Amino acid sequence: MTLIRSALFFVYFALVSAAMAILFVPLLAGPASWSAWVGRIWSHAVFFGLRAIAGLGYEVRGPIPPPGRLVAIKHMSMWDTMAIHTLLGNPAIVLKRQLLFVPFYGWYLYRAGMIPISREGGAQALRRMTEMARQRFADGRSIVIFPEGTRKKAHAPPDYKPGVAALYGQLDVPCVPVALNSGLFWTGPVGFLKKPGRVVVEFLEPIPAGMQRRPFMQLLESRIETATTALVAEGEALLGGRNIA
Repeated sequence: MTLIRSALFFVYFALVSAAMAILFVPLLAGPASWSAWVGRIWSHAVFFGLRAIAGLGYEVRGPIPPPGRLVAIKHMSMWDTMAIHTLLGNPAIVLKRQLLFVPFYGWYLYRAGMIPISREGGAQALRRMTEMARQRFADGRSIVIFPEGTRKKAHAPPDYKPGVAALYGQLDVPCVPVALNSGLFWTGPVGFLKKPGRVVVEFLEPIPAGMQRRPFMQLLESRIETATTALVAEGEALLGGRNIA
């Protein structure tokens, strides 16, 4: 049954995404907030389909931070990127530069003022990232980064990158760690399988500004990984060996 519902959701997702991408093309000529609005509407539509078709909802724990924060989120699936738009309003997300070249999707990301980074750019890419982040932060937006730089499966060993420490040091603001267990429910080859249940995303205690790089990175990783491990165990108990067919 899960496979059938996943296939139906895939059709819904493709149709909704294509229709909205084309319908709202004129908004690309407007300010960044217009493209950000499209992202929020699209995310809400996708989450509606997840609930109605795939039986997958979500729960938010902890206080959602106000604008003007650095937010470091565990990354397990595409679900996470949609949750950012739904929960945080109009953040500037650090993302890999290649996404900007995806037709329509990349155009909206670019016009919404996201922060592209080249993984091969080294120190120069980090400087460019922090420069753009300061600009977005000056506009009152939160800065969102996936501190491991890519999606990680549940139980995979952590691999935190220096980009989050660079932003933390340059912006001199509190950092809000975020844990989740989306990878248990949005899974399978290319994320096709959507298991019914409830994704939990948890906003953790903020890390105050001003810490040295090494203790900051250790504390950030400890908070996110400890909470993620607990949420994954909770999700696995919920799934309970459920048959996916």
